[in-house]
Amino acid sequence: MADKSPRILVWDWAIRLVHWLMVILIPLLWWTAEEGYMEWHKSLGLTMFGLVLFRLLWGVIGSWTARFIPMVQRIGSLPSYIAQLRNRDHRPTFGHSPLAILSVFALLLALATQVTTGLFSVDVDGLESGPLATLISFETGRQLAEIHELNFNLLAALIGLHITAIAVYHFVLKENLVGPMVSGRRIRKELSAAQLPENRLRPVPVIAASIITLVCTLAVASFG
Repeated sequence: MADKSPRILVWDWAIRLVHWLMVILIPLLWWTAEEGYMEWHKSLGLTMFGLVLFRLLWGVIGSWTARFIPMVQRIGSLPSYIAQLRNRDHRPTFGHSPLAILSVFALLLALATQVTTGLFSVDVDGLESGPLATLISFETGRQLAEIHELNFNLLAALIGLHITAIAVYHFVLKENLVGPMVSGRRIRKELSAAQLPENRLRPVPVIAASIITLVCTLAVASFG
């Protein structure tokens, strides 16, 4: 039976959990690196690796708003969406808007780059290194460490743009983006789509993605 309740599920608990854990981890990763707590930094980095891997898997087998293919399909409506914003003819979308989709892809790419380079990075004296640094040469590890540092600046800039966009939507367009990412639900009648896709969390995909994530994270950690 179709759900006719006034509030509809937009973000499942898995994507919300991953989102907020990333929000917590990013400043902790920055702080531990700045203060030289590298053992903590590596442990948190492995946790971030697991979160990014799970999010990538969830983008393939997860609920509708988490999947990448529907996102890519909606990018084509970007010009019309921007026109609506200019005309102040804006209504909330079910899931990410075309602009938000670009932000999601950019942030995931930056996070994946940050995590990957961190796994192989080597510091100047070779005393501190990522768990997979033994698989490459010292020179390559140093190059990846430099990319790791530079990419964080890009990641920080993207996060700044993301926060700015949330503020603009809240204060200018009068759309609360944070609340639904906490509760997972939005008011049905506010959404622009007439026919809303099924978005329930299915247990088999989430268990499969969790197992794959755990196995891969433990495998990477075993090199350290």
